[in-house]
Amino acid sequence: MDGNDHLPIDIWESQYSKYYYGCKERGRNFSPAILERMSNGYLLIAASGGLNQQRTGITDAVVVARILNATLVVPELDHNSFWKDDSDFANIFDVNWFITYLAKDVTIVKRVPDKIMRSMEKPPYTMRVPRKSDPEYYLDQALPILLRRRVLQLTKFDYRLANDLDDELQKLRCRVNYHALRFTKPIRKLGQKIVMRMQKMANRYIAVHLRFEPDMLAFSGCYFGGGEKEKQELGEIRKRWTTLPDLSPDGERKRGKCPLTPHEVGLMLRALGFTNDTYLYVASGEIYGGDETMQPLKELFPNIYTKEMLVEEELKPFLSFSSRLAAIDYIVCDESNVFVANNNGNMAKILAGQRRYMGHKRTIRPNAKKLSALLMSRHEMDWDTFSVKVKACQRGFMGEPDEMKPGREFHEYPSACVCEKPFIDKLSEDGIHPPKLASRNMTTGTDSEIGSGNEENFELPKPSERT
Repeated sequence: MDGNDHLPIDIWESQYSKYYYGCKERGRNFSPAILERMSNGYLLIAASGGLNQQRTGITDAVVVARILNATLVVPELDHNSFWKDDSDFANIFDVNWFITYLAKDVTIVKRVPDKIMRSMEKPPYTMRVPRKSDPEYYLDQALPILLRRRVLQLTKFDYRLANDLDDELQKLRCRVNYHALRFTKPIRKLGQKIVMRMQKMANRYIAVHLRFEPDMLAFSGCYFGGGEKEKQELGEIRKRWTTLPDLSPDGERKRGKCPLTPHEVGLMLRALGFTNDTYLYVASGEIYGGDETMQPLKELFPNIYTKEMLVEEELKPFLSFSSRLAAIDYIVCDESNVFVANNNGNMAKILAGQRRYMGHKRTIRPNAKKLSALLMSRHEMDWDTFSVKVKACQRGFMGEPDEMKPGREFHEYPSACVCEKPFIDKLSEDGIHPPKLASRNMTTGTDSEIGSGNEENFELPKPSERT
């Protein structure tokens, strides 16, 4: 970090965030949205997956509509995925805000006009685009069909657009993802109520996305120390995905592909310096192993809360809708002082990107590859040694600005939308230089088992003894 890499990390916030801000403004040569009657046709999008996977699809759908000079029809959400949620777009997102906010970028309508549908000799043409297709593919393959048929539907639309685009299209992604996709008022209201209750109990809190649900663990192919019972239960769930290869649990762990157990997440946080009076909000579905799995984490951090604990009655109307529940968790995680992602899934990526955009709010992702070996050997060292090693492992995984690197996934590292403030080359009052950023898109701002185990071999310092 520009010669400052020897400095201790502030675990609650980045000392460099003040040098950057989120920038989304259109460039001078960015043309207005094409009118509906002048467009090349109507683009229908069928999103795929859970809430945050669909969010990436919706974001890219707007960009593809822009590339094709098409009128975008409000995307359809996936009702048939593993999560079995029949919510429509308007049940989760503020659809009128979505249309209005993006009016200068893309024309969006709620449905294809009846007169257009009646005039069509055939149903809308349906196609599935290869993953991460570049704009030229859409212009060469999709546009001729759109011009000929007037209505084109793209299915399973998730990660169907290239990662690297020109800066204007990347900024459009940011306008969609961080501004236009606003949750409905009932979701926002309940999410903010939880945030306020957390903030009333503590001045600052950590949100942890444990992602330790049975489906996630089965999909990972990892082993978490639960014996034959665990192997049989997760093995049965894994059969749902017929195309998954046979994996070596030990090999996956060494590669850093296994999520940490809740206990291991707690050990990492304590080793980083968070004391046991820190308040944790746990965003998660059904935890595999239930209370037994969570107990070691609760011993490390007694002040643990979930949405079910904080708004039990108010939550009842949402309980049948997994995507709406995920949206509530999203809000509470985004508003947290520190967000901890225990895997590299869609929610972790999207939230990490948004938190970078909104000021590099502290976002911790376990360096699972290095932590795996360290956690397995943790009983061979004292607590202070373990803590020093964890801190070393986590450098580069704490959400600092210099983690923005060329070629990294844009939804997680929105480099084109993070700008340096004009006084970037000046020393700050405390004499600390901002980090030199490697990303080619970073611009100077001028626009407006691991086993269940336990910690009994460690002597954890009391909060008053820790700095």
